Amino acid sequence: MFTSIAGRAVVVTGATRGIGKGIARVFASSGARVLIVGRDKDAATGAVAELTADGAEVSYMLADVSVRADCERIAATAAERLGGIDVLCANAGIFPDKRLADMTDEDLDTVFGTNLRGCILSVQACLPALRESAHGRVILTSSITGPITGFAGWSHYGASKAGQLGFMRSAALELAPHSITVNAVLPGNVITEGLADLGEEYMQEMTASVPLRRLGTVDEIGYAALFLATDEAAYITGQTIVVDGGQVLPESLGAMDA
Repeated sequence: MFTSIAGRAVVVTGATRGIGKGIARVFASSGARVLIVGRDKDAATGAVAELTADGAEVSYMLADVSVRADCERIAATAAERLGGIDVLCANAGIFPDKRLADMTDEDLDTVFGTNLRGCILSVQACLPALRESAHGRVILTSSITGPITGFAGWSHYGASKAGQLGFMRSAALELAPHSITVNAVLPGNVITEGLADLGEEYMQEMTASVPLRRLGTVDEIGYAALFLATDEAAYITGQTIVVDGGQVLPESLGAMDA
């Protein structure tokens, strides 16, 4: 039985939809007090209405994690509303499709700005509060794409997600003396609004590549993040958990039927 995290202060960036909302839902349903961060007010208000339906304590703020001042506002708002920060789930990320030959400076800056720079800025801004916590946890949402696999059209995305893991390992060393752990969850193909936008054919192809023969749910990513936030995971740092239904295991589609 894991120690309850009820009452702990949790910040989840990129949490107005998709995996971030799933992470926020799992923490909120476990009794944590959650601040969700996003850029779309309508999506944010809708997410809060959904997540608080069962009485959970969830609020939102609008911010862009690629902007240092916004990240500092996130930390200040968490301190004001939640009394501090015990857990930062640095989840904000984007994955626009763009072939390498067509990639512009703006494409690179946008993806790296949100996915990698935003991750680092979020952690930097929350550090003072995390140091004050007796349960300091940083949990990054990376991906199997980049660190393990590749996908045509996502070279900038894959590079940003691999970069997060390089950051994670050194940050884990720096923050260990403060008893703050830094870990990452690497989702495979998960059913989200963004995945649905890629079309039914894409979803069918991805399902066929998963040994468990289904796509993941956002809550399943949330449960992995929740584990890393528990007291029982206090001796785990600088590590990754792949949550992909076994997608990276077969060396070919034929290997699953052999």
